[in-house]
Amino acid sequence: MTSRPQHPSEGSERLRPTVAVARAARVLAAAGIDAPRAEAELLAAHVLGVPRGRLALADGLAPDQLDRYDDLVARRATREPLQHLTGTAAFRHLELAVGPGVFVPRPETELLAGWGVDQARLRSGGGGPSVPGGSSAPGGSVAGAAPLAAGSPLVVDLCSGSGAIALAVAQETPAARVVAVERSPAALAWLRRNAADRAAAGDRPVEVVAADVTDPGLLGGLEGRVDVLLCNPPYVPRAVEVPPEVAAHDPDEAVFGGADGLDVIRPVLARAALLLRPGGVLGVEHDDTHGAAVPALLAADGRYEAVEEHRDLAGRPRFATARRRLPAAAR
Repeated sequence: MTSRPQHPSEGSERLRPTVAVARAARVLAAAGIDAPRAEAELLAAHVLGVPRGRLALADGLAPDQLDRYDDLVARRATREPLQHLTGTAAFRHLELAVGPGVFVPRPETELLAGWGVDQARLRSGGGGPSVPGGSSAPGGSVAGAAPLAAGSPLVVDLCSGSGAIALAVAQETPAARVVAVERSPAALAWLRRNAADRAAAGDRPVEVVAADVTDPGLLGGLEGRVDVLLCNPPYVPRAVEVPPEVAAHDPDEAVFGGADGLDVIRPVLARAALLLRPGGVLGVEHDDTHGAAVPALLAADGRYEAVEEHRDLAGRPRFATARRRLPAAAR
């Protein structure tokens, strides 16, 4: 067995986290990881079962922990996603279970979720007590939904994946009824797991619907009733080269949106116009090359107004929003 450095005051085989992290960071940097030190610390915190901020105060890594840590670092160096190694992804105030078969939520999507939370709160009068949600039914219909009190918005999250957007809205706007739609069986398993975990933690239960968002009859029972519709669809143009973590581990159907990246966005915009109540709002994430294309699609539809493009923290076009027009007689 190769000897490892020891904490001088311990006289044991435990290795100080700072020493292990420094070594791991060099390995990750050589593999092309963008933030090698931060990821090395996150993996060490995961192995030790402590928050990253308390890593310096943690006990050293015992030999079996160090073996596990070295294995995780080696796997990360092959560009296996960090979130697959830890089993979780942070999203706003949530820790979501993720792994093979589901798209790992990105920090950029927190902006769309935050916009959705703000819109839901505007329509709920600032929030209210949690109300048990309804149950889901196959084929895109929602059965057994609990009635809502006045001022309780209906929020729909299409292409829900792990449930990041839907669960963030449900947690931060407990008065809202939230419906999450996903078609992938693998992703649905993660979505249902996360939804159950959050409900057990006391958040407003989210209604999970197994359906294809391009289905012309999607959520037929909710036509004209939705207050806020959010969607983070597959939108990367097929020819675009993506990072190894995405290419080898994120589901292809959750990443690519056809030749121009708009194959899912087009039908979503059309269906959303029927699902939204007059004055309801839509937010859809898109590729950073779609900053003009998606607003143009919304404007050309004719049923939307107040079309606006939003940029992410790096200044790149990230999501578009619009409001469903009121009937002519009401304007």
